[in-house]
Amino acid sequence: MAAAQPTPPGEIRHHGLITLSLMLATIMQVLDTTIANVALPSMRADLGASSDTINWVLTSYIVAAAIVTPLSGWLSERYGRKEVFVTSVAGFVLTSMLCGIAWSLETMVLFRMAQGVFGAAIVPLSQTFLLDINPREKHGQAMAMWGAGIMVGPIIGPTLGGYLTETLNWRWVFYINVPLGAIALAGCMAYLPNMARRLRRFDFIGFAMLGLGVGALQLMLDRGAEVDWFAATEIWIELALALTGFWVFVVWINGVEHPFLDPKMFLDRNFATGLVFIFVVGIVLLASLALLPPMLSVIFGYPVMTTGLVMAPRGVGTMASMILAGKLVRLVDPRKLVVTGLGLTSVSLWMMTGFSPQMNATPIVLSGLVQGLGLGLVFVPLSTVAFATINPQLRGDATALFSLVRNIGSSIGISAVTVLLTHNVAVNHSELAASLTPERIAALAANGPGLAQQGQGVLWAMLDQLVTVQALMISYVDDFKAMMWVTLAAIPLAALLRKPEAQPPGAAPAAHMD
Repeated sequence: MAAAQPTPPGEIRHHGLITLSLMLATIMQVLDTTIANVALPSMRADLGASSDTINWVLTSYIVAAAIVTPLSGWLSERYGRKEVFVTSVAGFVLTSMLCGIAWSLETMVLFRMAQGVFGAAIVPLSQTFLLDINPREKHGQAMAMWGAGIMVGPIIGPTLGGYLTETLNWRWVFYINVPLGAIALAGCMAYLPNMARRLRRFDFIGFAMLGLGVGALQLMLDRGAEVDWFAATEIWIELALALTGFWVFVVWINGVEHPFLDPKMFLDRNFATGLVFIFVVGIVLLASLALLPPMLSVIFGYPVMTTGLVMAPRGVGTMASMILAGKLVRLVDPRKLVVTGLGLTSVSLWMMTGFSPQMNATPIVLSGLVQGLGLGLVFVPLSTVAFATINPQLRGDATALFSLVRNIGSSIGISAVTVLLTHNVAVNHSELAASLTPERIAALAANGPGLAQQGQGVLWAMLDQLVTVQALMISYVDDFKAMMWVTLAAIPLAALLRKPEAQPPGAAPAAHMD
C-alpha cells in the first residue's frame, strides 16, 4: 500500500481538534507515571506479591519507557509520525486493559513493560506535532497547552488513583485510560496531518549503548532504596553498566557517519541549555510531589482525598501561569519569564522550609500555589526557546531527548530526596533523643498534666513518638531547602539562552516537509 502523502503546512486544519486529541493522549500517558503508586497495596494482595516484588509494577514501566523514548524520533521519520503516534496510543490503550485484567505479578509486570514501550513515543511526538503545525509566533500558546498535561498530570495522578482505588478497585487506575485513549485515538486518526517520511539508517550500536545506559541508570535509581544502595552488589553492577553505556554512546556518535542521535543538536545553545533547565524542572516537580503525600499522611494524618485537595492549588497555579505565559512569551523576553518562574519556585521552596507539625493546611496550599505559578512560567518559555533555533530536521530526536532528560531528572530527584530524607531522619532522631536528659524528662512529667500518672513506659512511648515526628519534619524541611538551592543555582543559566528572532505573523509552520 502506498504511503500517505504529507499534508502541506498551509492545508493543516482543525488545529483545535488536533490539539485536543494530542492533549488527551499526553495526559493519559503522563497520568500513568504516578496514578498506580497509591494502588500498590491493593495490587499486592490481589496479585499475591510481596512488599518488595510489587515495586516491579512501577519499575518495569519506567525502565521500558526510558529505553524506548529516544527511539521515537527515528521511528516517526522511518514509518511516519502519524502512523507511529496512532499505533502508540492504540497500543497504550490495549496494554492498559491488559494491566487491568492481570491475574498475577508476572503478567502485570509484562503488561506494564509493554505499556511503557507503547507510551514512550506519545509525549515527544505530541510536542513535535504541536511545534510543526503551528507558526513560531504561536509556539508559546501551543507549549502552554501541551505543558498543562505534562505538569498537571503527575499532580492529579495520586489523588485520582486513590479515589478510584477506594471507590471502585485498583484495576480502574488502568481502565480509566480506555475512554480517554479511545477519544484521543479517534481524534488522532481523523485529524492528525500526514508528515513526510525520511529514510534514515538505524544506528543499532548507538541505540543499544544509550538504552543500556538509560535502563541501568533507571534500575539503579528505582531499586537503590530497596536494596540499601551501594551496600548491594546489584547497584554497583547497574552503575558500571550505566557509565559504560553512556561513555560508549558519546564516543560512538561522535565518530560514526550516521549516528543514532546527531551530536549537532547539542551545539545549539538554546537546546543544550534547555536540557539543563528541564532536568532541574524534573527534579523539583516530581521530587516535591514524592515528598508531600507521605508527609501529609504521616505527620498531619490527612487521608488520600484530603491530601489531593490540599495539593490541588499547585495544579491550579500551574494551569494559570501556563495560560498567562503562552500569551506573554510573544511580548516579553522568554528569558525573563524563565528567571521569574525559577524565582517563584525558589520562594515556594523557602516557604516550605517553614513547615511544622502544628500548622494547618494554609501554608501548604499557599506554597503549592506559588510553586505551581513558578513552574508554569518556566516550562512554557523554556519549551518554546529550546526548540526555537534548532534545525527542524532534528526536532523529532530533540523532543525525545527533551522528554528523556526530564524523566531522568525526575528519577534522580526522587532518589536524592529519598536518600537525604532517610539519612536525616536517623541523624535528627538521634540528636533530639540525646537532648532528652533524665532531668528534662522529670521536668516534663512534673509539668505536664496527667503525665506523671501515665507510668514510665507510656511516657517514654509518647516522647519517642514526639521525637520521631519532629525528626521527620526537620528532615522534610532539609529536603525542601536542598531543592531550593538547586533551583537558585539554575537561575544564572538563563544568561546562556538566546532570544529567538521574531517571525513575521502568518508565516508557515516550521514543519519539515521533505
